[in-house]
Amino acid sequence: MVGRARFLHNLGYSVLLIDLPAHGESYGDHITFGLAESQGVTAALTYLSRELPAEKLGVIGVSLGAASLVLSKPSVHLSAVVLESMFPTIEEAIEDRLNIYLGSFGESLAPLLLWQLPLRFDISPEQLRPIIELPSLRAPLLIAAGSVDRKTTLAETERIYAAAGEPKELWIVDGASHVDLHAFDSKAYEARVSVFLAKHLRSAG
Repeated sequence: MVGRARFLHNLGYSVLLIDLPAHGESYGDHITFGLAESQGVTAALTYLSRELPAEKLGVIGVSLGAASLVLSKPSVHLSAVVLESMFPTIEEAIEDRLNIYLGSFGESLAPLLLWQLPLRFDISPEQLRPIIELPSLRAPLLIAAGSVDRKTTLAETERIYAAAGEPKELWIVDGASHVDLHAFDSKAYEARVSVFLAKHLRSAG
């Protein structure tokens, strides 16, 4: 995310980078696919709204970060949100990844992995369905994904977009898979995202 931070800073935005739980220097022994991570998002948004009460807030979330934001069900008002490469449900996320590595045989293993969620992590699949929570995210949205992403397929991204409330935009990055979209085509990324953020975060004039 450092490349995005530099890009935003150069545009004059203040930027907060965080380590989600069980990432970087944050506490935690394992990821929880967005559930505990959503608490890190809530803490960051609470901090920003307390320290900068007069400022508009925007968020860029990528993959697990995007899901964590949506699952956090923000109570803080957000003026712009960019969701990149977000999975719609944990069931589909697991099936997609198993298909990549094991082919059609992988689908038969998905129930076994889902069965372990409550036993190993005290999580139910119903808690990890960002597409269900997305309509309640009351903020202008830019939903972005790669056209050949196999970890979150184009069809899944289109369903996510359909589920989102207005105002919303969809940007499919031609030729990109489940990769860092900023690194994949920084010029196109910065052009698209800068216009979106300026529209919703900059004051008129």
